[in-house]
Amino acid sequence: MSAPVVRRRVAVHGTVQGVGFRPFVYRHAVELALTGFVLNDSTGVVIEAEGDEAAVDELCRRLVDMPPPLAIVASVEAADIPARGTGAFEIVATDLAATASGAPAVAVSVDTATCAACLDEVDDPDNRRYRYPFTNCTDCGPRYTIVVAVPYDRPATTMSGFAMCAACQAEYDDPGDRRFHAQPNACPDCGPRLRWCSPDGTTRSEGDAALDAAVAALTTGQILAIKGIGGYHLAADATDEDAVASLRRRKARDDKPFAVIVADVAAAEVLCALGSAGRDALVSVRRPIVIAPRRPGTTLAEGVAPGLTELGVFLPYSPLHHLLVNAVGRPLVMTSGNLSDEPIAHDDADAIARLAPLVDGLLVHDRRIHIRCDDSVARVQSGHAVQMLRRSRGYSPEPRALPVAARRPILAVGAELKSTVAVTNGVSVVASHHIGDLEHLATYRSFLQAVDHLCHLCDVTPEVVAHDLHPEYLSTKFAVDLELEPCPVQHHHAHIASCMA
Repeated sequence: MSAPVVRRRVAVHGTVQGVGFRPFVYRHAVELALTGFVLNDSTGVVIEAEGDEAAVDELCRRLVDMPPPLAIVASVEAADIPARGTGAFEIVATDLAATASGAPAVAVSVDTATCAACLDEVDDPDNRRYRYPFTNCTDCGPRYTIVVAVPYDRPATTMSGFAMCAACQAEYDDPGDRRFHAQPNACPDCGPRLRWCSPDGTTRSEGDAALDAAVAALTTGQILAIKGIGGYHLAADATDEDAVASLRRRKARDDKPFAVIVADVAAAEVLCALGSAGRDALVSVRRPIVIAPRRPGTTLAEGVAPGLTELGVFLPYSPLHHLLVNAVGRPLVMTSGNLSDEPIAHDDADAIARLAPLVDGLLVHDRRIHIRCDDSVARVQSGHAVQMLRRSRGYSPEPRALPVAARRPILAVGAELKSTVAVTNGVSVVASHHIGDLEHLATYRSFLQAVDHLCHLCDVTPEVVAHDLHPEYLSTKFAVDLELEPCPVQHHHAHIASCMA
């Protein structure tokens, strides 16, 4: 007697787009001899799997117990439907027109550090991606900062203008390839390209020559603006006292410390006493800046963190960082591309306008950053614990579970300094990236963009707005003007509640 054949429709919710979930489902479905399809929709991933009932059950188990490394499965809903007898399992392209009017309630993946496999390619002279600064795959690379809309597909990202070459398309179409349906997939022949520019934005060189020019500038004490994943950094040789002092004067940053990027954990341990927790945070795919006790007698310029016993260090999280740090061969100051207290520059025209007086050259590229996202910061506590100080790139917009579901959709707009906004979406809360201090016009505009972007990505139409009690805060005035039901929160009560949470 033949085993019963069933067809099951499965809806998977959580962080399941942009993390290789569809190719993961495809490979396991084929292995289990199932037919049907998998696709992205505006709420997550939808699967229809048909075949032996035990095999369908096994696929459902693997969705929960064995998801891809970057996936976070929040819930799985399954229902049996009539069998169709289809002859293959396939990945179906998302119908963007059909989902445009739907509710985009899918979690957008965070930006993640370049994986070891991609770095091996970048360092291999025989690989076609040798020294290519935009190498990525389904397990790594930009996500949140390039997503314009959901569902997450290449046309809905800032990679939409780059048509894949035949070699990249073959990888994208091959279920056995690491880049199967990797939306930011690219190579030197078809993808984003580096440019080395003078401060006024005039292009001086491109590609490998641009990278070489930037390395030469850093090794001779110059200050650069470097376009990264979530915005621009200002960079200088961290061992050069004159370069660090010049950067501090130009950026108008009197005494706040600079973050330092180093090639690997061993180089970080030379500068700081990290402990196991610090090392784990440093090498995680989230790649925060880790603040740890500073070791005496290093080669770092005193001006990097004047008078402090701690130092903020981080590791490369993009191929461009990896190439720069390894080519220079020394720690680099890598600080936010802005004047003190302004938002980090992420738009090219804005970067040239605001950063030109601060730098000797710009290393830029033509992949647009849709949403700025500054680096996250964590501190090592007693060598065995890490405390988040600034939750941004690598963490935002990952949802956090609420102990009790919000009865109504809420927008929280925070206070005026070190601004972050958040929305509730059922049983989760989604916080934005770090925004900054709202008394600066550019930062306030960034605040408005963050509110719109977060509400759009999470499909939240707020009915309640939580805000600080202070009537003169710009965030409070913004909240009052929304004409939603207010939920005023006393400032220091919010601090205590935050610590408890």
